[in-house]
Amino acid sequence: MEEKIIVCISCYYKGYDFMDEMKKLGNKIILVTSENLKEKNWPWHAIDEVFYMPELQPSVWNLEHLIQGFSHLMQTRKVDAVVALDDYDVEKAALIRETFRIPGMGQTTHRYFRDKLAMRQKAKDSGISVPEFTAVFNNDEVNRFVEHIPAPWVLKPRSEASASGIKKLKSKDELWDALNALGEERHLFLLESFKPGDVYHVDSLTFNKEIVFTSASKYLAPPMQVSHEGGVFRSKTLGRYSDEFKALEEANAKVLSSFGLINGATHTEFIRGKEDGKWYFLETSSRVGGAHIPDLVEASSNINIWREWAKIEDALLKQKKYEVAKPTGYYSGLIVALIKDKEPDYNQFECEEVVKFLPIDYHVGIVYKSNDSSVVQDRLDYAAAKIHSDMLNILPPKSKPTS
Repeated sequence: MEEKIIVCISCYYKGYDFMDEMKKLGNKIILVTSENLKEKNWPWHAIDEVFYMPELQPSVWNLEHLIQGFSHLMQTRKVDAVVALDDYDVEKAALIRETFRIPGMGQTTHRYFRDKLAMRQKAKDSGISVPEFTAVFNNDEVNRFVEHIPAPWVLKPRSEASASGIKKLKSKDELWDALNALGEERHLFLLESFKPGDVYHVDSLTFNKEIVFTSASKYLAPPMQVSHEGGVFRSKTLGRYSDEFKALEEANAKVLSSFGLINGATHTEFIRGKEDGKWYFLETSSRVGGAHIPDLVEASSNINIWREWAKIEDALLKQKKYEVAKPTGYYSGLIVALIKDKEPDYNQFECEEVVKFLPIDYHVGIVYKSNDSSVVQDRLDYAAAKIHSDMLNILPPKSKPTS
């Protein structure tokens, strides 16, 4: 089988397993990444060529220069696929595919996986429950919304990965102050009703429109709370036969089919309303979840979603069959927190449920697994209490997050 040329685009350091697996499957890998990531521990053994882009601001490149560079690259190499390794790269990859007519997700579909206003509108039109929302283009429309929908509300960037830039607002005055402060950037935001409740994430793999693997987990502290208040990020997988898992599996399938996803990895978030117990769609992305969620998923299911995604891309390019192994049914838990020391002392956390300690500077990161859900919960509670009392650093880090 001839080798295919795959261009991986990433403005973050991630996708090690993806590139490693793609190389193992007999392909040629070209990496396009940010100049300031030159020193990172990329899988150099798997990368045939690398090109660097200067960052105009964190994760932002000059797209015209990207297209020009790509045009030059295409003159002597036949590119078979373009893969975005991070949320921020989905637009860049879609633009390249559309410009050079490379198969894969184009700019119309990508908006449903990147633009929160587009995804909410599409979900609502498809009969999927979403928190009440409005665009903020028009003053009268905003006023009508706040008269009908009681505070608090959240003002969210339409295409910012993770929870950065989200503001929770308690009054009309506060809202207008926030909107006026946005100035020329106001159209890049949306307004929605704040729904208290538990937040869940569903991580899945799709091949030829069929969802072939699903993992569902519950955040034990909402990502928004962690990014705003510092603190401890925790998530725990749900039992594959639980009612919550079944409800999320169904909701996730409805979102992905409505949004037109054909292939690849997705990370989708839902909230279960505290007041009504209903499931609401929050957002989705056509990528592997960040914040070490793949480690959580692999501990419970023995499925490495980065490597499986590579196998899916390879099967599509070579028109081969693809099958995923049957997942194992463990419970797993993940805890990550920013701490004062560069390297934590992990001795105090040693126990048989630890799958791995994550090596992240100035962070403590632990993945647990067990046959018993309550054991995982106990381990996460013990670790959270210990981190809170002895190690936590509430100051936000200077570097950008890895989620």
